[in-house]
Amino acid sequence: MYRFFALFCLIATPISAQDRAGDFDYYVMSLSWSANWCALEGDARSSEQCDPSADFGWILHGLWPQYEQGYPANCATSESPPSRSDTSAMADIMGTSGLAWHQWRKHGVCSGLSADAYFALSRRAFGRTTRPQVFRALTEEVTLPASLIEEAFLQDNPTLEADQITITCKSGFIQEARICLTRDLEFRDCGRDVIRDCTLTNAQFNPMR
Repeated sequence: MYRFFALFCLIATPISAQDRAGDFDYYVMSLSWSANWCALEGDARSSEQCDPSADFGWILHGLWPQYEQGYPANCATSESPPSRSDTSAMADIMGTSGLAWHQWRKHGVCSGLSADAYFALSRRAFGRTTRPQVFRALTEEVTLPASLIEEAFLQDNPTLEADQITITCKSGFIQEARICLTRDLEFRDCGRDVIRDCTLTNAQFNPMR
């Protein structure tokens, strides 16, 4: 009977101790090159982010609370969800209001902040990092080493160090630049599970349209 009760208590616990809002070590800011995301997914979804009139370059995929290893997600929170106007207001740096909503539901709820404060912090994080403009000069698809993307970020952000950024790839494309930040939005070293640089030497990179 005792073992059954202990098992029941274990199963009935709805939230793991590690997934409490506000309980995390640092942030990972994920930046996505819009043209590559559109080629991989967005065009097939007819996303407004991929409309020819859109002029997105590096967009904010998300600002993610992170542990030194692993990360919380879908935390319980007493904060009210963002309004439509709140998420629509983020579309200028996130591509769509839908992405802003998704990021709040999965990651923002773990920040311990209100939706307004979380989006304001996300905007500040995005604004304090220089996104390399050199890639906007591209006029056709190219293949390049993933390390070149990291080098461009390091060159344009003199206080950013190599252990504080990682470049990811997906299906042969450059996918994201992920930059690690303290809770005060200072650059800091990434955890071992975050530093997993793409090693492709011929990753595809699409130009803005």
